[in-house]
Amino acid sequence: MTVTHSTSSSIGFGLVGLGMVADFHAQALAPVSGGRLVGVATRDAAKGRAFAEKHGVAFAGTSIDELVARPDIDAVCITTSSGVHLEPALVAIRAGKHVIIEKPLDITTERADEILRAAEAKGVRVASIFQGRFGEGARTVKAAVAAGRLGRMVLASAYVKWHRTAQYYTGTRGTLAADGGGVLMAQGIHAIDLLQWFAGLPVEVFCRMTRRVYTGIEAEDTASATLTFADGALGAIEASTALWPGWQRRIELCGEHGSIALEDDRITRWDFRTAPPGDDAIRAAKDTAALGSGASAPNAISFVGHQRQLQDFIDALRENRPLAIDGREARKAVALIRALYDSAARGLPVKLST
Repeated sequence: MTVTHSTSSSIGFGLVGLGMVADFHAQALAPVSGGRLVGVATRDAAKGRAFAEKHGVAFAGTSIDELVARPDIDAVCITTSSGVHLEPALVAIRAGKHVIIEKPLDITTERADEILRAAEAKGVRVASIFQGRFGEGARTVKAAVAAGRLGRMVLASAYVKWHRTAQYYTGTRGTLAADGGGVLMAQGIHAIDLLQWFAGLPVEVFCRMTRRVYTGIEAEDTASATLTFADGALGAIEASTALWPGWQRRIELCGEHGSIALEDDRITRWDFRTAPPGDDAIRAAKDTAALGSGASAPNAISFVGHQRQLQDFIDALRENRPLAIDGREARKAVALIRALYDSAARGLPVKLST
């Protein structure tokens, strides 16, 4: 039986894990319509109390079981480290709560699938945060691709040339257990998700990775890959956190009838053989920085993208309609990244298994 909510009810949210990204979720929930943050759970009781006081939250506990037992909580945001998404997600799902998991859904497709199977059995919804899809620039690009304006895709590529300091890689960052990988899983995943949303999943990838600067971490700080898509288009992914100063994330889509470049959420190239009147306004649009950029610092993003996705989640529950990004859609980026890691480990092209 699917869990639904009446259109008059307010969706109560719980938050598990109080790292940096939890603050974005709390800020994003404050202005949404039809939802509110009710409680948080973290092993550090003092940290939980301070977070609750900062955001005006009624409950702060050290047990996820205590959090999900509350009848005023309908959905749980999982903001723990990437490699610790499965366990709290299963606790919440088994308690009949919907879950919103900060990217990635989990660090392997097997763990992601366990979450999805549990949610399907319990009749609850699963979402994973990919706020880049809610930018005006990204949605304009998606509409153009869907309308066939590029014609046959020729090249579809993503570039994440970012900067992180040596101090960033302290604690569990850059570890395989906590992060599930390096720049591809932790930073590049948003560009990778946008690329496959626009162009579809590639059918084959060939990837190489290295620790070019941050040699003390377990995972890669730099990666480069070539892609082959089902329709014959080719592409590339380049990603690094080892360079300076950090450029905006860039997606390039080049087709027989036109080409587009998207930097963060700003369209910087919009070139077509045939240009209807609306194209001038698209090329002239400059105010597309609402989502912020993580190019040089992880906390430089805005909570606006999270707000838009959480509002979609609330509206979908209240209206009993599909989510803009459900768990199976979010799984695609994980599957692509795991194929990249497999290719790099084997030194061979890898067919994408979905």
